[in-house]
Amino acid sequence: MYDNKLRIAIQKSGRLSKDSRRLLYNCGIKINFQKNKLISFSENMPIDVMCVRDDDIPGLVIDGIVDLGIVGRNVLEEEVLKRKFKSEKISFKILKHLDFGICRLSIGIPAEKKYHDINCLNGLRIATSYPYILKKYFNNKNVSFKICKLNGSVEVAIRAGLADAIFDLVSTGEALVSNGLKEVKVIHNSSACIIHNKNNFSDFKKNIIETFISRINGTIKARESKYIMLHISSNKVDNVVKLFIDSEKPTISKLLGRKNMVVMHIVSRESIFWETMEKLKNLGARSILVLPIEKMLE
Repeated sequence: MYDNKLRIAIQKSGRLSKDSRRLLYNCGIKINFQKNKLISFSENMPIDVMCVRDDDIPGLVIDGIVDLGIVGRNVLEEEVLKRKFKSEKISFKILKHLDFGICRLSIGIPAEKKYHDINCLNGLRIATSYPYILKKYFNNKNVSFKICKLNGSVEVAIRAGLADAIFDLVSTGEALVSNGLKEVKVIHNSSACIIHNKNNFSDFKKNIIETFISRINGTIKARESKYIMLHISSNKVDNVVKLFIDSEKPTISKLLGRKNMVVMHIVSRESIFWETMEKLKNLGARSILVLPIEKMLE
């Protein structure tokens, strides 16, 4: 492990790759990613980024090859269960749950088949890339099944005659429908997270990690928030505040040349729908602006 650089592993290509790179960019980490290059270097921070297969990331972190990893919780859980089965060491900690890569691991069967409960699958062959998660669930339910292990294109396994059902990642469900399948049981919910190994980091690395996580928190909060500015009669301020219960306290200033009118600046963590803006208008608000926030630190 390099003591003068923080090493982060991210997915080389696939579901989390683009969002992981965008997260690093939004945190102000300048990296020139080059195709087919294993390690890329930050231009402005002591950080190296390793681009690898997603299912390699947990092992790289657990084994201390890298300091941090951005990975889906589904991949992490599968690796943990596999290591437990093989009695191998497991040493890591989830440092931060992220707001992308949201999906679920579900059972899919042919659309024309009837489904009542998990016992309907007893004795069937199920195709999956996540055999250990599937085995854990079925064992807890005392339901037997046969594994058809596939590393990709799981949704075509039934049509190809390889399996009776599938257990695979689902986000929109379009892939299931296009292959004549239906989702019948969600077994595991997932999203991206940042994990780190339990090595004793130097103070140098601890400071980099704290800065990185602080910037991530600001990035996520900014994505979840909106900046609102409006003009309103001073006697309607309390009514406006009641529309944004979970928001920061507003900043209020006088509107030049308009007696009894004020300008309100609000940072809201709520989704601002047209209905909210129409309520503001009905209260007499004018010049209502709702803007995205790029960065935010508290």
